[in-house]
Amino acid sequence: MRRVILFLLFLVTLPAQAQDGARSDELVVATVTRAPFSMVVDGVDTGFSLQLWGQIADELGLQYRIDRYGTFPEMLTAVEEGRANLAVANISINSERETRMDFTQPIFTAGVQVMVPSEGGVGTMLRTALSPRLIGLLLAGFLGLLLLGMAMWLFERRVRTFGETPGKAAFPAFWWALNVLISGDYKEDTPASPLGRIFGTLMIVASLFVVSLFVANLTANLTLEAIGRDVQRITDLDGRRVGTTVGSTTAGYLDLRGVGYRAFDDLDALLDAFERRDLDAVAFDGPILAYYIETRSDGRARLIDRVFQREYYGIALPTNSALREPINRTLLRLEEDGTYVDLQREWFGAGFAAR
Repeated sequence: MRRVILFLLFLVTLPAQAQDGARSDELVVATVTRAPFSMVVDGVDTGFSLQLWGQIADELGLQYRIDRYGTFPEMLTAVEEGRANLAVANISINSERETRMDFTQPIFTAGVQVMVPSEGGVGTMLRTALSPRLIGLLLAGFLGLLLLGMAMWLFERRVRTFGETPGKAAFPAFWWALNVLISGDYKEDTPASPLGRIFGTLMIVASLFVVSLFVANLTANLTLEAIGRDVQRITDLDGRRVGTTVGSTTAGYLDLRGVGYRAFDDLDALLDAFERRDLDAVAFDGPILAYYIETRSDGRARLIDRVFQREYYGIALPTNSALREPINRTLLRLEEDGTYVDLQREWFGAGFAAR
């Protein structure tokens, strides 16, 4: 009886053992959302890199599951620590990463490019000039002029007056302060009291700096429209509000060139900041920026037609992975039989595939 029970228990556990064995053969593919290379559409993992990997896996008869990470560093760490058998996205091959993991031959050629607000005539110029920052500066300026004018009213109220009451004096006092600020002179409204003259002289001196500051801010906002024409080298972005993502090869490139930038945890946060006009320019992988412009920008962004640093994307593997050679050989076959070119044209168009 005991032998019968043990045999029955063995039969019950056999399917579970078989399932565990199947899972041990299943590869773990790490990725991160980077449209159009890796993304989720209607609950399905897709994108150029994932579809290319799917073709490779089919050729090699490999089973796999996809683990999607929130950030690029998390994805690469999963490969480095052996929690993933490989990583697929828009992973640039560079010397620093090569010390931590292996790469296949390149699956895509891209580069660092810069995205700026598009030029759109008078309407776009007005939107650029009247940015929240500039509007705030204008409001602060109006309030400051009103306070300065009312201060002069206090000094001058016994020798001459802008009005008998503060309410009546507010606009004439503001107008006087505005004229002093713009012209740098009293004209006919010279202060009569000693304190008024001292205060007025200080205002004239200060007006030189205030006007210069205002003009500099206005010019900086208006010239955003021409930033694309001015950027011939990546260092031309210095002094602009530039954004990229944490841990990206673009961030390393900007560091190397001494260009200041704001680093965002992920691509969505970066693009949201650009849409809010918190950034003057975005430096990132050209194909991803081009895809964003095509699908999400509504004509409000454009890509500077210059590649500042050529990059090659590859599939990341743990060091000394046995998958490297089979994947490389399969990639070569897919390029030779036209499968790779067809896939590239599907996602980027015939013009891009021909370059």
